[in-house]
Amino acid sequence: MTRHDLARPTDRSRLERAVQAAGLGEFEWDLARDVIHVSPRMAAITGLPEGEHSAQGGEVLDAYVHPDDVGLLRADRAANLAQGDGFDLELRYLHPKEPGQRWIRIAGIIVRDAAGKARTVTGVAEDITARKTEEERRQQLMIELDHRVKNVLAAVQSLSSQTAKQTTSLEAFLQAFAGRLKAMASANELLTAARWRGAAIDHLAAAELGAIAPGQTRWQGPELFLTPRAANALALALHELAANAAKYGALSNEAGRVDVRWERLADGGFELVWTESGGPRVTAPKTRGFGSTLLQQVTGRELNGGASVEYRPSGVRATLRAGAAALAPRPDTVPQAPAARAPEAAAPAGRAASLKGARVLIVEDAVLLALELETGLSEAGAEVIGPAYELEEAMALLDRPIDAAVLDANLNGQSVTPVAEALAARHVPFVFATGYGEAGGGPGGFDAPVIRKPYDVTQVAAAVAELLATA
Repeated sequence: MTRHDLARPTDRSRLERAVQAAGLGEFEWDLARDVIHVSPRMAAITGLPEGEHSAQGGEVLDAYVHPDDVGLLRADRAANLAQGDGFDLELRYLHPKEPGQRWIRIAGIIVRDAAGKARTVTGVAEDITARKTEEERRQQLMIELDHRVKNVLAAVQSLSSQTAKQTTSLEAFLQAFAGRLKAMASANELLTAARWRGAAIDHLAAAELGAIAPGQTRWQGPELFLTPRAANALALALHELAANAAKYGALSNEAGRVDVRWERLADGGFELVWTESGGPRVTAPKTRGFGSTLLQQVTGRELNGGASVEYRPSGVRATLRAGAAALAPRPDTVPQAPAARAPEAAAPAGRAASLKGARVLIVEDAVLLALELETGLSEAGAEVIGPAYELEEAMALLDRPIDAAVLDANLNGQSVTPVAEALAARHVPFVFATGYGEAGGGPGGFDAPVIRKPYDVTQVAAAVAELLATA
């Protein structure tokens, strides 16, 4: 026998190594003698004694299987012993030596004699608790996601309906509704970053105020972390106040200022005060719109507190009070405050951006958004190329003359980077229209404008027009 032969593992040893690497425990049941041989790994997984002992008619494991699964095990065993060739079961298991419920998988084959009678059962056991726990976690996440999506859709439907009742023109409705939708999206972005445990007040203030008149707004207060429900409510409240200030108040001119401060209250809640100064002289509105209703009623209820607005001649002063239930425990790690973003592009006041004669490629996997973009850019005078809904479609269109492009960052799970790289190589400018929450520059590190969903098509048209003007 050569040294090579001595070093070569036998089939049995190779099998042993493979079973060990897979984390499996082996067993063999001799039906004629009604004994079961339990390997050391099988003993560790199941808690059965190691070695050979009585199989108890095959019921040696039954005492440790979860009561709700014993019937399944016995029925499957009887059926397989009668005429089956193998088995594969996943069962809840109560380890005799360790607390808590586990999951085990038992699989094997049945060897029969010439007459077809079962003689031996050889199989393996595997502890699949970790996998089952992960599956259950994912299932719970899917249920929670479904719940949240339905809540968001219901909230959007309500915002749409209430905004429509309080506006007198389609243009006014679109402007008000789009702004409220963006406020919800900003809050949702922050909540997603914190895995829906909540959001910090200063992050909400930065998201709403950081992009509008940066030199005219400031916010300050202790670090407080809000529940998802309270975060959404505060985001909408700050948006309504900011929109009103930009249209009528302190942010409607360059001299105005907005100061936002908050402090914790003795009862465990907090108080936030919004103060405007330096703007036009203020008078109380004669009618009450949905924004006022949302601020004073909805926000107060959602914060488990109240809201009040004073229309002082020197500027609006709003006070929001929240109960202790609006605050959530601070997570061990809190996402960084969002980086200040430049205001998103908007069409010049009084007229829409002109794209007359421009050849614009649209790459967007959502059909309704693509159709809306196509209509909006066409109305602005562009010759639309596409829309391309898939990466392959977009790549196939790149041989056509293109002046600019609108790119969704993710196309059904595929990155739009290959398209962006090809356009950049040809010096064709493009804008990203994306639902992702990257702060700062464009996805993939491209130096390109970013418009975050939900958006108004006029923003996209204005951004493309600016790209073409500076190209």
